[in-house]
Amino acid sequence: MHTVLITGGTGFIGSHLIPRLLADGWHVEVLTRDTARARRGLPEAAVALASLDQASEPGAIINLAGENLSGKRWSAAQKRELMESRQRTTRDLIAFIGRCSRPPDVLISGSAVGFYGACGSRPVDERSSMGDEFQARLCADWESEALPARDVHGVRVCLIRTGIVLGNDGGALAQMLTPFKFGLGGAFGDGSQYMPWIHIRDEVGAIRFLLRNEACHGAYNLTAPQPVTNKRFATTLARVLRRPAVMRVPASVLQLLLGEMARLVLTGQRAVPNALQQAGYEFAFDDPEAALRDLLGSSDVR
Repeated sequence: MHTVLITGGTGFIGSHLIPRLLADGWHVEVLTRDTARARRGLPEAAVALASLDQASEPGAIINLAGENLSGKRWSAAQKRELMESRQRTTRDLIAFIGRCSRPPDVLISGSAVGFYGACGSRPVDERSSMGDEFQARLCADWESEALPARDVHGVRVCLIRTGIVLGNDGGALAQMLTPFKFGLGGAFGDGSQYMPWIHIRDEVGAIRFLLRNEACHGAYNLTAPQPVTNKRFATTLARVLRRPAVMRVPASVLQLLLGEMARLVLTGQRAVPNALQQAGYEFAFDDPEAALRDLLGSSDVR
């Protein structure tokens, strides 16, 4: 039985990923700051670790750790913490790999489609250049911290640039549901910005695919093949919930409430998963309405 070491495993993506890894036959170890809390939430077979000194020498590492990007207003101090939390954990993992008698076979390290910055309606894939704003630099610096695993230690490295992950028990969709259920949902700004979404089942499926496919390395957009505009997504969500979508949140209001962080919802990326599809991954959900119906139990909506 091979061991997989996971950082950020108690979060939304990790909570779905870990049970599947256990079912795949992995021994799962989760690095966490609060082992007592983690043990309450993790499957019984997963092991919570307070320190890398307690870790087994793993066959694989999945690095999902990082301060929540939308958890607080982006003050100068918060931006430093967003950057340093990702860099610090990744650097610790690289040092840990250097101490292993046998390096892991693969490191799957988190990133996001924010790497591409504000792209408008221009499609971007893994060959596209990085943007020139905070979230782009954040992603690029996070990725660069993972690359010594490849360049120094010879580990296969996959950089996963994740989009907006949709699930019915957390993530972005859970935050959207309340206003939509009360008929108060709608587009952000003019709604023309693209939303590079992905169903949680495909997020987990893609990570497992990269884990077991030895030919996979480099950057991968973890987004569904059909990114949609914010306006279309809002209309689709309202239809699935049988609610109107007549409200609109003006850009000026979002900027007043969120400051610089408003760019996360007012700009977007028309990111497509070319590298993942070329590697042979088949999406379970490539249509946003089918994904939302699956998650919200509304497959009978006409």
